[in-house]
Amino acid sequence: MSPAGRVCPLRYRYGAAALASAPERSADTLYVVGGLYGNPPALTALMTLITAEPGPVTLCFNGDFNWFNVDDAGFAAVNAAVLAHDAILGNVEAELQPEADDAGCGCAYPPSVDAGVVERSNRIHARLKATAARHPAVLAQLAALPMFARYRVGDLRVGVVHGDADALAGWDFDAGRVDQPTHREHLRQQFAQAGVDVFASSHTCLPVCRHFGDGLALINNGAAGMPNFAGGRFGVVTRISTRHSPHPTLYGVRARGHAIDALALPYDHSRWMEEFVTNWPENTAASVSYTTRMCDGPAYDLNQARP
Repeated sequence: MSPAGRVCPLRYRYGAAALASAPERSADTLYVVGGLYGNPPALTALMTLITAEPGPVTLCFNGDFNWFNVDDAGFAAVNAAVLAHDAILGNVEAELQPEADDAGCGCAYPPSVDAGVVERSNRIHARLKATAARHPAVLAQLAALPMFARYRVGDLRVGVVHGDADALAGWDFDAGRVDQPTHREHLRQQFAQAGVDVFASSHTCLPVCRHFGDGLALINNGAAGMPNFAGGRFGVVTRISTRHSPHPTLYGVRARGHAIDALALPYDHSRWMEEFVTNWPENTAASVSYTTRMCDGPAYDLNQARP
C-alpha cells in the first residue's frame, strides 16, 4: 500500500501543549470555516451570513480552502478572498509547497477509507499543485500560515485547528471516534494540555459537536463547501460568540454562557455544479469521488452530528 495520502508527516505534528502558548486573539463573534474546498458560491453565502451579525465578526478559515479550484482564476480568487482574513493551514495547503512531495494529498486517511478514494485524492491534489506552482506569490502567503490559532471569545479560550489537538491531519476529532469512552477521556486531557475550553476543527469532512462537561466543547464543522448530511445541499460553518445567533442553528451547545453553534451555509448549488463540472468533467478523479456527495450528500444524518 502506498503511504501517499495515508501518512501524517512528522512536520504536521505539534502536540496539544503548543496551543497553550500560542498568541491569543480576541473576538466577539468567531466564524470557523473549514473545508471550503475552492467553492466560490459558498464564499458568497458566507459573506451574506456575516452581514446579518449585529457586531464585529472574525473569520478564521481553518484549512482546506483549496481543492476543486484547479483553474488559475479560481485558485487566485479563492486565495485572495480567504487570505484577507485569519487562516491556518490545512493539509491541502501544506502539500502545495514545491518541497512537500512525500504525503500525497496529506489527508492521512485511516484504513477504513477505500484505497480508490485515497488514490483519486492524490490525483486531485497533484493537479491543484500544478496550478499553485503558477502562483508563487500565493504560495509564499500560504507558507507563512500557522497550523493552529488561539482565540478568546468572551470568557472562552478557543483552539482552532485543522485536524486535531496534536496534528494538522489528525483524526481524533472524527465523528466516528469522539463517542468512544476511552477516547473521550483522552480528549478531556487534551483540553487541559492545550489550555482551551473549546476545540474547533474540520478535516474529517463530517461535522460533529459534543459537550464534555465543565464548560468544555468540541465542534467540527465538517465542510463549508460541500453537503454534510444525506439529502442536503448546504455546507456547515461554526459560530462561537458572546451573542445569540441571528441565524437559525442546526445544533449547538452553551459553554459558560456562550453560544457554540453549527450554521447551515446554503450556497447556490446550480452555479457551483456548473463550475465544478467545468474543472472536473465526467470520469475525472473529483467527479468520481464527489459528484454523488455534491448532489445527494453523504450517508450521514444530522442527528449523528448533534450534541
